[in-house]
Amino acid sequence: MSEQQFDICVVGGAGHVGLPLALVFAAKNLNVAIYDINQNTLKTISEGKMPWLEEGAQPVLEQVLASERLHLFNDPTVIARSKTVIVTIGTPVDEFLNPVHRVVRDCLDDLLDHFRDGQLLILRSTVFPGTTEWLARRLDESGKKIKLAFCPERIVQGFAIKELQGMPQIVSGATPEAALAAHELFGLVAPETIELKPMEAEFAKLFNNCYRYIQFSIANQFYMIAESAGVDYLSIHHAMTHHYPRAKDMPLPGFTAGPCLFKDTMQLAAFSRNQFALGHAAMLVNEGMVLYVIERMRAQYDLEKMTVGILGMAFKANSDDRRASLSYKLKKALALHAKAVLTSDPLVSDDPELLPMEDVIAKSDVLILGTPHREYAHLDTRGKPIFDVWHYLDAKGC
Repeated sequence: MSEQQFDICVVGGAGHVGLPLALVFAAKNLNVAIYDINQNTLKTISEGKMPWLEEGAQPVLEQVLASERLHLFNDPTVIARSKTVIVTIGTPVDEFLNPVHRVVRDCLDDLLDHFRDGQLLILRSTVFPGTTEWLARRLDESGKKIKLAFCPERIVQGFAIKELQGMPQIVSGATPEAALAAHELFGLVAPETIELKPMEAEFAKLFNNCYRYIQFSIANQFYMIAESAGVDYLSIHHAMTHHYPRAKDMPLPGFTAGPCLFKDTMQLAAFSRNQFALGHAAMLVNEGMVLYVIERMRAQYDLEKMTVGILGMAFKANSDDRRASLSYKLKKALALHAKAVLTSDPLVSDDPELLPMEDVIAKSDVLILGTPHREYAHLDTRGKPIFDVWHYLDAKGC
């Protein structure tokens, strides 16, 4: 195996972005290596099991392992044996809501010695505008002759296998040669590619996520205004959107969270020297939704004498991912007001404090729908009142 050459090495390839990408390329008969430092997740993958919910991924994983097109490593030396290296590491914001530049910088500095001339290096992670150009200079200074591209991931988590093969892929390169190489590679899986300059591509990814975050904030703001006025927002939303094409994309309210939308909005705000007023307003609305729910509950109940149950702790419906979930902010804030707070989720498996749904319902005086999983479609609350900002149970007739 030590002399084997790989078509692609996905750095951070055991993560939510990297693994589906590796699977799709391997299913196209490319020889794909995953490099990741998370040995537990690598072990799970090697056993033929998906580490999390990803629609359509399990049979693809089984297929590419059986065909020996997917290989797993926790040793970065595999990078030198790969024609193309795709970096899919996470890019967080810090406690001041500024991007953590050192994550990309440190990753590439740590791996630099393993790169060899002639390779194609693709940044897949969301990056601060200007990062691709900075990295191109860094590579030049190091003397490495690397083709550098930025090809942002724009997939809805949980549907990556389908969307990678069904949506256009944005490609950009520090040189025309790099852009062409990226176009040829993603042309194997995507129906079409759209070429931009590197900073244009970086903005396109941030703008996509910021737009969605602002859309959700509008729905949440409308919901809070309507509820505070004592009227039914679900009826209003139906009237606004029913056979009215200009409002067909209006989302329903809900807890807007997860590892991307908030983070990318704050990255754009930092780039614009905190002059991105729409982004900051959206953050105040979406993050404030949790506190609004608590205030509505306190106005109706003496929470200090009550146990509150939260049903659904993942950051979005039908997902087992609890990263940046507002259900946990809700839990933390409720702890200051309620006698006790109990939590449950039928999909999340990495939170030892979760209880079975039946126990939470039985022991709680009042409930909150934290995440509208399909498992709650016919929820029996045993007569307990439930706060449902999603209007999911109303739509299901519960």
